[in-house]
Amino acid sequence: MKYTEDTLKRWTQPASDSEEDKISNTISMIKSAINSSSDLNALDIEIFVQGSYANKTNVRTNSDVDVCVMLKSTFFTSYPEGKTDSDYGFVEGAITYSDYKSLVKDAIIKKFGASSVTIGNKSLKVSSNSYHVDADVVVAFMLKDYSLIGSANRDRYIEGIKFFASDGQEVRNYPKDHIENGKSKNKSTNHRYKYLTRIMKRIRNNMVEDYIIDGNVITSFFVECLVWNTPNRIITGYSSWIETVKQTIVYLYNEIDSNNHTEWGEVSEHLYLFRARKWTDVDAKTFLNKMWNYMEYDA
Repeated sequence: MKYTEDTLKRWTQPASDSEEDKISNTISMIKSAINSSSDLNALDIEIFVQGSYANKTNVRTNSDVDVCVMLKSTFFTSYPEGKTDSDYGFVEGAITYSDYKSLVKDAIIKKFGASSVTIGNKSLKVSSNSYHVDADVVVAFMLKDYSLIGSANRDRYIEGIKFFASDGQEVRNYPKDHIENGKSKNKSTNHRYKYLTRIMKRIRNNMVEDYIIDGNVITSFFVECLVWNTPNRIITGYSSWIETVKQTIVYLYNEIDSNNHTEWGEVSEHLYLFRARKWTDVDAKTFLNKMWNYMEYDA
């Protein structure tokens, strides 16, 4: 085997205490940047952590944090077919998304310095130093999604976030439901869901470093969603992590190969995992086959 059982067991652990301190510093600095801005402090903004750190699926040696700066006083909506703003009593917002993003960008640059901030496609990227870790600051409006549940009640909606990437792409996510669903599955698997996710992510990271897979296609997020779609009986059914990883690969490959995966969702269960995404069925099967070989499992 490429990795021993002790190595996989060690990989179940999240960031170290020293990494945790730097992550906490980063989050505090981002909050301070927004709260110190005279242009932003009159707005109703919620700042929360999302991504692998918030989901507690982050791995050692890959300490970064994803922070959402979500405007609530002006928001995006998604309605059932035929419904409009007037059906819910909403009017045009007070600020555009582009103006809001510009204000947040200015506040982040003022706090961290222009040399430490770059404008990514989907986030403001803050580079690390000895005090804080790398950070992706996602600038978003709250999304009130009525369409998912067919709601005609303005107070009954699924909360998400929505923003526009620099390339113009519309992006919508449901990070809070992602977190809650992950907690639920973790509890029902005696914490093994997040342990397994960290192991699979670590293997994926090593495969990227060894130029075996393309990390821009097989993302850490995608790996987490694959584990999410793995039945609890697979996650809890084996005494060793070597066997658990093996049986996870077998299950995922066979289900995708048999076309039994078309209804699989992201962890939030509000978006499909294999519909109009950067990865395809072929990408997933190739990745799983390469992981099998990388781990040196027997045929």
